Amino acid sequence: MALSTSPYKGARDFYPSDKRKQNYIFKVWREVAESFGYEEYDAPVIEPLELYLAKTSEEIVKEQTYAFEDRGGRQVTLRPEMTPTVSRMVAGKRQELAYPLRWYSIPNLWRYERPQKGRLREHWQLNVDLFGASGVEGDYEIIEVADSIMQRFGANRDSYIIRLNSRKLINDVLREQIGLDETQTAAAIRLIDRQQKMPADQFMQAMNEIVQEKSQSLLDILKCVSLSDLPPELQDHQSTKDLHKLSMLLARSGITNAQFDITLMRGFDYYTDIVFELFDTSPENNRSLFGGGRYDGLVGLFGVEPVPTVGFGMGDVTVGDFLDTHNLMPGLTTPVDLAVIIIGAVYLEAQDAIKQLREAGLKVAVDHTGRKIDKQLKMADKAGYKFVLFIGEQELRTSQFKLKELATGQEQTISLNQVTDVITK
Repeated sequence: MALSTSPYKGARDFYPSDKRKQNYIFKVWREVAESFGYEEYDAPVIEPLELYLAKTSEEIVKEQTYAFEDRGGRQVTLRPEMTPTVSRMVAGKRQELAYPLRWYSIPNLWRYERPQKGRLREHWQLNVDLFGASGVEGDYEIIEVADSIMQRFGANRDSYIIRLNSRKLINDVLREQIGLDETQTAAAIRLIDRQQKMPADQFMQAMNEIVQEKSQSLLDILKCVSLSDLPPELQDHQSTKDLHKLSMLLARSGITNAQFDITLMRGFDYYTDIVFELFDTSPENNRSLFGGGRYDGLVGLFGVEPVPTVGFGMGDVTVGDFLDTHNLMPGLTTPVDLAVIIIGAVYLEAQDAIKQLREAGLKVAVDHTGRKIDKQLKMADKAGYKFVLFIGEQELRTSQFKLKELATGQEQTISLNQVTDVITK
């Protein structure tokens, strides 16, 4: 039986045309992150399973990790996210690092889940994290980085919404206002996080089972659509004040598409205060794109003094869908500058000219198949090359070479130095 040509379910093959698109996304990510002073780091793709048992979502650990026992009897997993890893790294050199610490990475991540639009088992994700910034200015900077990436991609502000909330605020509501214990609070948060994915009557029934006679009080709070709608006792909450300040900072910097959403939970257990999420407003792709928030306690789990931290993760799958939906993916062509077609038995003699072109900075592909010239031209055009340079005995003798632009068919006979000038211009 012949082997399948399909990749593993939920993973992708990247042919050169696909890789160009991914590299474009990575390029924007790197340029924007580094413009804010963030430096790139990386880490192993395999981590101890216990790293995620501490604070990551229970659903991810039990249902979505690629966990296995290695030959040494250790329980390990392909990393499903990067936040525990970077926290481990910072804890490992807690006293040696200079704060505030600005790091980013673009790791390959794996989650065992049902593949669907915007969610695959394998993806790459930009992670941007700010360590050592306890004030709301840190939350503002992280959201500014995320928004700047969207702007660099060419997105209009009406094409996405930045939703804001505070886990500390909602935790205090559930515990102090509603009177839930820790277990009930965790269950209510998970339920609220899934609210948009279930029928209203099913949500109400599930909430009544958790909150019981106080469910109406909670539902009234969940109906608040702005910070000013919150009851008076929550207006003086520090997280409410921080959200007011954050909203003011965002608005003053031109980020006018941010709005309060008290139902925004973010699924991870490690979030401690302000969280945010970007949503695509297009009816064709009306979904969460990415998000993040503050997680001040994660570094402290490694036995060192805690470090206030805020960050976000942005996946290449959802960003790619957003760019396609809004026609923002640029037309990307092969990076090869020209193809060389060798005429006659001068392959060895042509190498000096080819080397000179490459040393001048050109990306040169050489057709040394010996096929007929018309077939070589056809293949160069099919490959997407813009120019073809002919090198034969006469060209080497006169140092004048025929350069052909495939799109127009225009030809000119020029020197190698002129070839470089024509193509680079």
